[in-house]
Amino acid sequence: MNINETAKALLPLLGGKDNIVSAAHCATRLRLVLADDSLVQKSAIEKLEGVKGCFSNAGQLQVIFGTGLVNKVYAEFIKVAGVNESSKSEAANAAARKLNPFQRIARLLSNIFVPIIPAIVASGLLMGLLGMVKTYGWADANSALFIMLDMFSSAAFIILPILIGFTAAKEFGGNPYLGATLGGILTHPALTNAWGVAGGFHTMNFFGMEVAMIGYQGTVFPVLLAVWFMSLLEKRLRKIIPDALDLILTPFLTVIITGFVALLFIGPAGRVLGDGISLVLSTLITHAGWLAGLLFGGLYSVIVITGIHHSFHAIEAGLLGNPNIGVNFLLPIWSMANIAQGGACLAVYFKTRDAKIKAIAIPSAFSAMLGITEAAIFGINLRFIKPFLAALAGGALGGAWVVANHVNMTAVGLTGIPGIAIVQGNSIVNYLIGLVIAFGSAFIISLLLKYKTDSE
Repeated sequence: MNINETAKALLPLLGGKDNIVSAAHCATRLRLVLADDSLVQKSAIEKLEGVKGCFSNAGQLQVIFGTGLVNKVYAEFIKVAGVNESSKSEAANAAARKLNPFQRIARLLSNIFVPIIPAIVASGLLMGLLGMVKTYGWADANSALFIMLDMFSSAAFIILPILIGFTAAKEFGGNPYLGATLGGILTHPALTNAWGVAGGFHTMNFFGMEVAMIGYQGTVFPVLLAVWFMSLLEKRLRKIIPDALDLILTPFLTVIITGFVALLFIGPAGRVLGDGISLVLSTLITHAGWLAGLLFGGLYSVIVITGIHHSFHAIEAGLLGNPNIGVNFLLPIWSMANIAQGGACLAVYFKTRDAKIKAIAIPSAFSAMLGITEAAIFGINLRFIKPFLAALAGGALGGAWVVANHVNMTAVGLTGIPGIAIVQGNSIVNYLIGLVIAFGSAFIISLLLKYKTDSE
């Protein structure tokens, strides 16, 4: 492949140099913010050598090249286009201005929770492993090694409000260290641990108001709301406090005022909001059973197209941190939907005679099996429509299976085959069966349906 020629051919299909607002790239995609999206010739872009798909999402035009290749194409493209190299944040800010309110909220929550995912994944993996050790009696649960590993596994959830406080403050435009401090206030040792409330807690009389001294370990919405308020307050204080006193008075007043407001009003309200969302979802899963799995599994890929699925991280973290739930019962459903996209995509490989489509289908299907579905959805399945519908059916069937068999996960972020690592030990077999059902049914339906499979 001639990378320079591809970069040159791409530019006029995007509307020329004047239409490029910013350019950035991720692991697999060239991300472009354009002045006028109507000038884009998507079908022509998809015919270029090396392009695996092209779609618009979250205010950006995203051209799929694949891991490794996208870096080389990006380097050539910014030379040809004569644009400055944009950071991801600059491109994201330019794209955000083109989003509707729902997409902006989804992007906001995604930016807050994505940096935290590695910590939750690490803790979740260890938690799942320790659960298997305890269930099958592989080691003494009272041993020093087990107890220390148990401490390691729960740490991220105990300090979750501190982690969220830091990233949320950055996103809301506040001081991230003040955000982390606020998270520390909500999880202070003076407050009864949220997981130990059953053992009793005490209240304090604050000028006639009874305040329950319960911590917010593992919670999501209380600290999100509190940091949002804190950031607004901090910005307002910086405008009215003289520069000479800003370093002293602004953080002092921000922490004092927000701390009181968080403990007296925002914290309890946020806890009610989070518990309400968890209660509705758990009740739906419990009483609707496989029907809920069928519905969620079938609709998830449709939601992915809108980009709103990124906001689910907040809900999943809330489920894990809720002492009455403590597991993620949504992620196994999303996993079924993701791997079904891979099954439908692989079927296209066997149906088509077009060499370019075959070349795209295999890596896209494999990527979906690992939980990364953009190439399969936008590069293959949505292009021919019916494979996407087949994947929705596969996701629905797999989702129904995992809900009916109470498959749960102990973290967020991993789906498809890697998701096995965070599945609760007693659910692994049913999770694997669900993967086979979702992948196999999507593959068969996609293979049997009639549709054209050439690159035209």
